[in-house]
Amino acid sequence: MPEAIRRTPAPLYRWAVLFFVSLAMLGNYYVYDCIAPIADLLTTQLGFSESNIGLLQAIYSIPNVFLVLIGGYIVDRIGVRKAIFLFGVICLLGAVLTAASSALATMAAGRLVFGMGAESLIVAVTTALAKWFRGKELSFAFGLNLTIARLGTLLAQRSPSWARFAYTNWRTPLVISVGFAAFCVIGAAIYWAMELYAERNYELGDAGATDKVVFADLFKFGTSYWFIVGLCVVFYAGIFPFETFAYQFFMDAHGASRELSGTLVSILTLFAMIATPLLGLVVDKVGKRALLMMFGSLLLVPVYLIMGYTQVSLYVPMAMMGLAFSLIPAVMWPSVAYIVPQSKLGTAYGLMTMIQNIGMAGFNLMIGWANDTNHASAANPNGYRLGMWIFSSLGLAAMLFALLLRRREMGPHGHGLEIITAK
Repeated sequence: MPEAIRRTPAPLYRWAVLFFVSLAMLGNYYVYDCIAPIADLLTTQLGFSESNIGLLQAIYSIPNVFLVLIGGYIVDRIGVRKAIFLFGVICLLGAVLTAASSALATMAAGRLVFGMGAESLIVAVTTALAKWFRGKELSFAFGLNLTIARLGTLLAQRSPSWARFAYTNWRTPLVISVGFAAFCVIGAAIYWAMELYAERNYELGDAGATDKVVFADLFKFGTSYWFIVGLCVVFYAGIFPFETFAYQFFMDAHGASRELSGTLVSILTLFAMIATPLLGLVVDKVGKRALLMMFGSLLLVPVYLIMGYTQVSLYVPMAMMGLAFSLIPAVMWPSVAYIVPQSKLGTAYGLMTMIQNIGMAGFNLMIGWANDTNHASAANPNGYRLGMWIFSSLGLAAMLFALLLRRREMGPHGHGLEIITAK
């Protein structure tokens, strides 16, 4: 090998890879979160009900109940770079379609197309990070990736402030989301070029190798994997459906303005952006992954009841939720890379995300139904309480799965989640 060619990519090259795949995720996250800030505009200008708004978020998840596993399979078969680009293009097309019409059916179709690409894009990016950082700073890399991606969420949540001019009608914020969706394609294209260059000039080892994917292997991932999947489902079902209705809840039940509601919801994202990579560093150093997931789940249990039954400053429960939202993803996603072989990792993440989307779709629809059934509104703020109880029960379920995972990992069939630290 020529002397000028390094045997492995320099750390700076790996971190550049992380930045550009995270840029694709940033666009993805912005488009997902662009609906909640315009919920009241959809109601007043287009006559949408709470159930209609829940549908626009739920339909994002519905195709992934079937397709994201196929997306993970595609990642394992065609390779990470092609998969990221393919799914990035689908995200952009979905964002364009959502902004194209005021008809509920057309907007829902756009969200469906976007969902077909978005979750599979996350699977592909997650697999790419495991490929480039496994055995190194994996949890920190995952945390930093989520920090960059959540900048898209933060920008969407705070858009009623920085893009106030756009909120005179429902469409302009969606047009802005199309611009952010372009980052899905731009980041994917740059990553394609970087991985291709690395394959030609560096020795990447076995990280990129894939075996034949056999769907029967889905039943061989092990008990610890399924406990993590269960935790993933109930945890995210308690976070993202809450965000769908949080703006209207804060405005109706606590008299907040749209701008203040955006600030409150963005606390969740700000905490996660700052704390997730830092907590990832801690996890890389100390292990104790299942124990930390138990603690994060515990934080989530009381926050919804505080908001539903007390006049405690909303900054307090949102900060608690933000800490949980920082800790759980920093531990959960990289843990899978220690349980599942690299060659099956795309399929494992796809299966995990598929089941996660069942929960997200179901609870978006359930909370929309609960709010409509209980006539939740500014005139009847107590109508939101059933939804708060549903969310709180999900925190308890997350604690149970984390406890079961810790018991499994402390026994003879553990994978070292409590003891593995970074080299």
